[in-house]
Amino acid sequence: MSLLAGYSSDEDDGPSSNSNDTFGLSSIPVTKRLRVEEPASGLIVTAAPDVLAEDPLHQTSLVTRPTDTRMNVNIPYAEMTLPLQGPENPFGDRNRFLNQNALAGHVEEQSMTEHAFRQQHLTHSILGYSANPSVDPNAPAVLGAFEKAQANGFATIDLIKAPRAEKKELKRKRNTRGDLEVVDGEGAYQGPWATWRGEERQDTLPEGVEEAEEEEEEEEPEEEVQVRKAKPKRGAPGLESSVFHGKSLTDYQGRTYMSPPISEAPQLQSEAGSQETFIPKTCIHTWTGHTQGVSVIRLFPNTGHLLLSGSMDTKIKLWDVYTHGNCLRTFHGHMGAVKDVTFSNDGRKFLSCGHDRQMKLWDTETGQCLKRFSNGKVPHVVRFHPDEDKQHIFLAGMSDKKIIQYDMNSGEITQEYDQHLGAVNTITFVDDNRRFVTTSDDKTIRAWDFDIPVVIKYIAEPHMHSMPAVTLHPSKKYFAAQSLDNQILVYSTDNFRQARNKRFAGHMVAGYAAQVGFSPDGKWISSGDGEGNVVFWEWKTGRIKSRLRAHSKVVIAHEWLPHESSKVITASWDGLIKLWD
Repeated sequence: MSLLAGYSSDEDDGPSSNSNDTFGLSSIPVTKRLRVEEPASGLIVTAAPDVLAEDPLHQTSLVTRPTDTRMNVNIPYAEMTLPLQGPENPFGDRNRFLNQNALAGHVEEQSMTEHAFRQQHLTHSILGYSANPSVDPNAPAVLGAFEKAQANGFATIDLIKAPRAEKKELKRKRNTRGDLEVVDGEGAYQGPWATWRGEERQDTLPEGVEEAEEEEEEEEPEEEVQVRKAKPKRGAPGLESSVFHGKSLTDYQGRTYMSPPISEAPQLQSEAGSQETFIPKTCIHTWTGHTQGVSVIRLFPNTGHLLLSGSMDTKIKLWDVYTHGNCLRTFHGHMGAVKDVTFSNDGRKFLSCGHDRQMKLWDTETGQCLKRFSNGKVPHVVRFHPDEDKQHIFLAGMSDKKIIQYDMNSGEITQEYDQHLGAVNTITFVDDNRRFVTTSDDKTIRAWDFDIPVVIKYIAEPHMHSMPAVTLHPSKKYFAAQSLDNQILVYSTDNFRQARNKRFAGHMVAGYAAQVGFSPDGKWISSGDGEGNVVFWEWKTGRIKSRLRAHSKVVIAHEWLPHESSKVITASWDGLIKLWD
C-alpha cells in the first residue's frame, strides 16, 4: 500500500475537491451530509487514493453505482483469513448431490474420515450403539442401546479390550504330553502330537461294530497288496531289457552280428570316401518295425554294416544293412520318446537318451543296459568324446540350458558348461577334438575348449535362427548347420567364421530338426525336408542337383553309407526307414 499526499486549500473548491470525492459524497443531500472537521493546515493525508478507508454509513456492504465496473476497497486481514461458512453450493456441480433430497429433508455432506465412519458403523452393527452425528445441541449424544454404551464407557469397538481372565478362558489348550515311560493306554506319551482339549474323538459305537471294523481293516491291506501288484512297465529304470530277433547269436564260425560281413560286402575293407559318389534314385529296401515316427538313426562306426534307430514309440532297434536287412535286436529301456543315440568309437557300446529324462549306456552285442544317468532334466543330445583315451567321458546337452560332462567310470558329473540361454540341441567336436561347438534354442553358436567352461567363440546375429542340427564335413574343415529359416549355413572349424559363399537353400524345414548329411567324398550335401523329400546340393556350386520323393512325412534323419558310391538311408516320422540306391 502506498501513501500519496494531496494538497488543497480552503479557497480552492475546484477540480481538487472533485478529485478527492471518489464515491460522490459531495452529491449527498445536505441533510444527510457527513460532518467532517477539516484540519487547520491545508495538508490532507489520504491512506490510499480512490479507496474508502472506512464505511461512512456503517453499512455491511459496499455501495456501488450502476456504472461502476470495479470496486476499490481494503479488506482487513482478519476477514480475509476467515474460514468458508455456509453449506456447499448445490448448483456448482450437477452430479454432486444426486441423492440430496430425502424424506427427512435436505442432505448435506459432513466431514468425517473413512476410519471414523467405519468404527462407528462396526460399533453400531456389533454392539448396538453409535455416536449421534447431529449438530443439534438438544439431540442425544448416543443412538441405540444407551445402557450398553454407558457400560462400555461410550467407547467404539476398537477401544474395547477383553479382560485377561476372559482371554485365558477362551484360549485353546493342548492335552498333556504324557509320560515317557508309558507306551500305550491312558497317560501314554504323545509329545508334540498331543491333541487339543475338546477335540478328542468319541467312540460311541457298540463293541460288535468296532470288532467288525477291525476285522475289515485287517482284511483291507491284503486287497491293497493285490491291487498294487501291477505289471511293471517295460523300460523303467532297473527294468531294461532287449530282445534278439535272429535264429542264432553266432554263425558257424562263432561270429556275432558285430563282425562286418566281408564276404557279402568286400568293399567294407576299403577306405571311406575313396570312391566317387552319385545321387541315389530308387528305394531298394524298407525296414518296418517302429510303430511311431523315427527320430534318429546312426550307422555303425567305420564299416556301417549295422544301423541303430531310435523312435517315438520308446524303442531302440538294431538293423542289419548288408546281409538280410532284418531287425537284429530291440532295446526296451525308455519310458518316453527316444531323442538321441550315439555309438562309441569301436561301436561296442552306445548311449541313448529320451524324454523320460534318462541317459543309458548299452552293450551293442549283448543288449544289456550297463549304466544309467540322470539329473532330472530332459537330455536333447548325447556325444562320446571322440578320443580313444577319453571314451569313458560323454557330454549331454540338456533342456535346462546346460551341457553336462559325465565320467562313466564314477557316474558323476565332472564339468558343467552353463552359458546358453536356451535348451542345447547339438554338440560337435572340432579341431582334433580339443574343442566342441554347441547350438541352442537361443539362436546362438558357441565354441568351447574341452573341460573349460568358458566360451571361446560366440556367434549371434539379429537375423540368425535356431540351428537344431549340425554335421561335420568329411574333411573336418567345415561344419554345416540346418537353420530354421530354410537354409543350411556353413562355418569354418578353425576360426568359426561363416563361409559366405556356401549357402544351401530351396527346401522347407521350418520347425523340424532335419539332419544334414555329406557324401563320403564330400561332393554332395543333403538334407530332408518337411514334405518328405531329400534334397541334394553340389558342395562346390551350391546348386540343387536332385529332389528325391522319399516319405509321406518329414524326413528327419538320413545317413550316407561310408563305403558305397550312392547309397543313402532315410528315416521319417511315418515310422519307416528306407535304403536308396
